[in-house]
Amino acid sequence: MSPGIDSDDPADLPHVLVVDDDERLRHLLNRFLSDNGFLVTTAADPQEARGQLAALAFDILVVDVMMPGEDGLSLTRSLREASSVPILMLTAMGDPEARIRGLEAGADDYLPKPFEPRELLLRLNGILRRVAERPAEQTADAALALLRFGPMILDPRRESLTRDGEPVHLTTTERQLLMVLASRAGEVISRDELAQLTGAAANPRGVDVQVTRLRRKLERDPRMPRHLHTVRGRGYLLRPD
Repeated sequence: MSPGIDSDDPADLPHVLVVDDDERLRHLLNRFLSDNGFLVTTAADPQEARGQLAALAFDILVVDVMMPGEDGLSLTRSLREASSVPILMLTAMGDPEARIRGLEAGADDYLPKPFEPRELLLRLNGILRRVAERPAEQTADAALALLRFGPMILDPRRESLTRDGEPVHLTTTERQLLMVLASRAGEVISRDELAQLTGAAANPRGVDVQVTRLRRKLERDPRMPRHLHTVRGRGYLLRPD
């Protein structure tokens, strides 16, 4: 959906889910965002949020970090196991650790409380604009469920690979290679084409080296790969779980 657009049809509006235990803030944000081009749904806690997420489609989430019971960090981490929907976290003023933990959990941005509603609106529109400006193929990839490789999860939208929730370090070249393979998962891609798509056209054989390095990070046993396969005489194939 386009950021903050004027439309008489609710289906044309970006749909935001606000998750916060503060009833007054939920009401304020519902009214403010509704007046500024959003379709708004609210939830008082992560359990209610999961019910809304199971029933409705959302373009972006606003999630408070501090809530009684399960907090926003836990909700964000669990959502990131199966969804790449953008998330903006609300954090306590003067708590940089909460902001860092929020980003590590998979949030796209954060805003410390108290905040001006107009700043929240700018942040939300900025995130939605970045999503809309991605190339069509990448946007389509982001709409898919996250790709799983045993204990590893690849988030195509964030271009991030995690193992049991912990980030796996990838070099720029390894990340480019993995994203190209992931965009055509299940399809054999030739070495020459991979070289072209990753900017290594001058040295196609360098792709073999990068595949070997990537396989060491992706596979439990690189000698017997389950996911990143060499197809003799044809190229390479990435097969998620």
